[in-house]
Order: sequence, then structure tokens, then C-alpha cells
Amino acid sequence: MSEETADGGGPGHDAGPGDDGGLRGEDAGPGHDSSLGAEGDGPAGGGGLGERERAVLAVERRSWPGPGAKERAVREGLGLSPTRYYQLLNALLDDPRALAHDPVTVNRLRRVREEKRRRR
Repeated sequence: MSEETADGGGPGHDAGPGDDGGLRGEDAGPGHDSSLGAEGDGPAGGGGLGERERAVLAVERRSWPGPGAKERAVREGLGLSPTRYYQLLNALLDDPRALAHDPVTVNRLRRVREEKRRRR
């Protein structure tokens, strides 16, 4: 398990029964633009997060049962390698739209990231 997955979801972030963490139905095929903030990736009217960004935050909101479960969900549900997923997540943590969309998750992940930076 990579360092980035060790933070878990914690109480209050568990997905309910039948909740797939926002992964079901994601278009992660070859034609899907995976860059953050890409034109056409957000909802009509601009400003908000696109489906991919919301799905990444949904994955982080969940708690995971054991090693590898999160990485498997990222590969199967989002069609991303874990490395690419964490690159997108790191950029998303600095995006004010992500903070507006899910302040609890974004602030928790920012704290975890800052603590890891301090330990280096």
C-alpha cells in the first residue's frame, strides 16, 4: 500500500450501502479528457468541478477495507493508474473549486499532505 492511501476515510466518511464512491458510470475511456479544469469537463455554466474531479473526491471521501482496495477501485472505476490518480488528486487539492465542493475532504487531505511534507 502506498503512503498516500494510509490516510483512510475516517468516521463520517463511510460510503453507505450501494454507494460506489461515485465511480459507477464514469466515462474514463480513451476519448475522456483527464486534465483538471479542461474546457467542457465542468457542468454547463462552467465554474464547478467536472465528473472526473467529483469522482476523485468521492474516492477520497470513502474508507477502504484493506490494502489494494482503493487502487483497484481507481483502476476499475476511473480507468486511471494509481500514479495518475494521485497526480490529479494533488492538483485538485490546490483547486478552490474542490474546496467549495467538498471542504471537509479537501481540508483533511491538505492536512495529511502538509504533515507528510513536514516529515521529509
